[in-house]
Amino acid sequence: MATVGPLELPLDGIEAVIFDCDGTLVNSMPAHFEAWCEALSYYGAANVFQEDVFYAMGGRPTKDIVVDLNSDYGLKLDPDAVAMKKREAYLQHLGGIELIEEVVEYARKLRGKLPMAIATGGTRMVIEKTLQAVGVSDLFDEVVTAEDVAHGKPAPDIFLHAAKLLGVAPEKCLVLEDAPAGIMAAQKAGMTVVAIPAPLDLATS
Repeated sequence: MATVGPLELPLDGIEAVIFDCDGTLVNSMPAHFEAWCEALSYYGAANVFQEDVFYAMGGRPTKDIVVDLNSDYGLKLDPDAVAMKKREAYLQHLGGIELIEEVVEYARKLRGKLPMAIATGGTRMVIEKTLQAVGVSDLFDEVVTAEDVAHGKPAPDIFLHAAKLLGVAPEKCLVLEDAPAGIMAAQKAGMTVVAIPAPLDLATS
């Protein structure tokens, strides 16, 4: 299983914990990249999305990324069509997804002690299937997706909505995130952020 090292995070003043999913709870980013490659190739745009750029854009909604690719490469891809094809391709790779065990074990230890949510840039159907595939569907009190807010990461909307559902003030929330867009979103929301994977440097806004 994917590892990041033992998590011993400060919880002084923290009343809720919010987790990103892809790249934080589950090692699904390689599967997402493969799905992107398949979807873009299907629509005649093979090799336009380099792996380093993909990881830099992690956490953002698929349609938003397609809009950026159109702008950067002079393409005319249909964001809805590419998103659907990418989703179909990703679901074919679910069998290869692994838990990031240390993060999930941390969540298990907090279960029943603090309210917890997932805040993801993915769609509800995809995230639910991902959580089911790795057996952690029942671990979290709330799941907030890009479909639940007006603006995806790096806007703070997803994290603010998660805090509202949990009934906790944003400044009392701890966020675990792996992607630059998600870290920025949580900081904009006024939350304490820990970057996953290691080094686990505490970054407070």
